[in-house]
Amino acid sequence: MALQISATNPEHPALLLELPWQTPLEEWPEEYLVPLPRGISRHVVRYARAGDEVIAVKELAERPALREYQLLRDLDRLAIPAVDALAVVTGRTDAAGEALEPVLVTRHLGGSLPYRSMFETTLRPATMHRLMDALAVLLVRLHLAGFAWGDCSLSNTLFRRDAGAYAAYLVDAETGDLHPRLSDGQRDYDLDLARVNISGELLDLEASGALHPSVDPVDFGTEICARYRTLWQELTRTSVYPAGKYHYIERRIRRLNDLGFDVAEMQIEHASNGDTVTFVPKVVDAGHHQRQLLRLTGLDTEENQARRLLNDLESWMATQDDYAPGDPLGARPEVLAHRWVREVFRPTVRAVPVELRGAMDPAEIYHELLEHRWYLSERAQHDIGLDTAVEDYLTSILPGARETLRPATE
Repeated sequence: MALQISATNPEHPALLLELPWQTPLEEWPEEYLVPLPRGISRHVVRYARAGDEVIAVKELAERPALREYQLLRDLDRLAIPAVDALAVVTGRTDAAGEALEPVLVTRHLGGSLPYRSMFETTLRPATMHRLMDALAVLLVRLHLAGFAWGDCSLSNTLFRRDAGAYAAYLVDAETGDLHPRLSDGQRDYDLDLARVNISGELLDLEASGALHPSVDPVDFGTEICARYRTLWQELTRTSVYPAGKYHYIERRIRRLNDLGFDVAEMQIEHASNGDTVTFVPKVVDAGHHQRQLLRLTGLDTEENQARRLLNDLESWMATQDDYAPGDPLGARPEVLAHRWVREVFRPTVRAVPVELRGAMDPAEIYHELLEHRWYLSERAQHDIGLDTAVEDYLTSILPGARETLRPATE
């Protein structure tokens, strides 16, 4: 059978042809590989370079490779945080003509880390709570989209920094299934698997001495269940309000927005006696602040980063002479937002040398600088300004944090 590359982009097959597909993946020469941290996997996985792309290559049987490729494309269509599927390569043979396993090719998620790499330096319990929050949000988003993961675990997740918190991305969709809607039993099954898998992974870390001594692996495994159920209840519960109190519905929607979700479709029913109104959020979409920032500025960020940047944007707009909300003669928010990107955001980020940025993306750098500005202003008891904060950050913070911020490829 001839080598076949099924790809999402017509440019990818030409780039992928340069890779040594006639060699088993675990024997690929170092010249093709990129030294990035890898999580535990039941399959052979390697990071390689294809043109300007860093890709993850995973060997597995043809049917599951094609199935996972399609599921990852479906998740991308649904705007679920997951790695991007680029191609499936089949028909591989070695120099002697013996068949080799097909591979699934995905794009490496820049700035992300598998959980074991994060535990190389023992994580504080507070940081672990943030990881559990991120994983709970990911699982809720999957379930809202009708996706049953079938193997939720830390090993099957990548984490990226997101303005002091973390964003979780699905890596392995091999065991997943997409449905129009999940039953309570399907959701509970996924949640129970998550609890068992996470407790087991943390027990393994405890045995290796990489877990903080105050952390109980079983308690942390159970914690994701509580965090998941709290978020799911808030997103899907039915509310009954007194008739005429429509601001209660608006308040509920704003609370969902604060959690990072938009109500895309809702159901409102008046009681037959006219005393009450029932409100049900039927369709809830994640990424409220992401979409708002993208619409205003064109910046594509994580959700918490977007929330932080929007706050700074609003504060900056209030200082502009032509900012007049509601005045048709005032500058439109989109105009001011693009001015903020041009005059504030980009110059501030560019002040941080590329070689010192490590794995941080521009939005995370800007968040770090805002945090440093707040800290210095609190200490000085007055606003010290962004320029001063950047200068102090470069001289007093980055040099000492070089190991933490080093590029992931080092």
